[in-house]
Amino acid sequence: MINIDIVLLFQAVNFLVLLLLLNILLYKPIRKVLSDRAAEISASKEKTLAVDREVQEKMAQYEQKLHKVKADATEERSKMLRAAHEEEAQLIGTARSQAAAELAKIRESIDKEAKKAQVFLTAQADSLSHRICEKVLGRSLS
Repeated sequence: MINIDIVLLFQAVNFLVLLLLLNILLYKPIRKVLSDRAAEISASKEKTLAVDREVQEKMAQYEQKLHKVKADATEERSKMLRAAHEEEAQLIGTARSQAAAELAKIRESIDKEAKKAQVFLTAQADSLSHRICEKVLGRSLS
């Protein structure tokens, strides 16, 4: 059977001393390392979330600025296109006016030349018809 004697008491004291030593030398340092590690992981997660929020805010600001710049660029481009169309219309109008003036001068010059040619040809026709008549009649008409 089981004898309860002084050996059991020594074993119990030995067990309690071993438990106390293991607690001091092994369990407390391990628990401290584990709690430090958990705190470090928690701090890293919080830092990661903070950085993620900051990145999201900066991306939102970037997108907003990019949208504004694109809108400004589109507006500036449309202004430049309108100015270019106005300048083009002005240049075309000026060119048409100049072309019309040149055309009027050319027509006037052609009319003058035609009148000169008509006077010259009329005189030539009169002279020629006079000579033809003299040759046909065989005598002088003057």
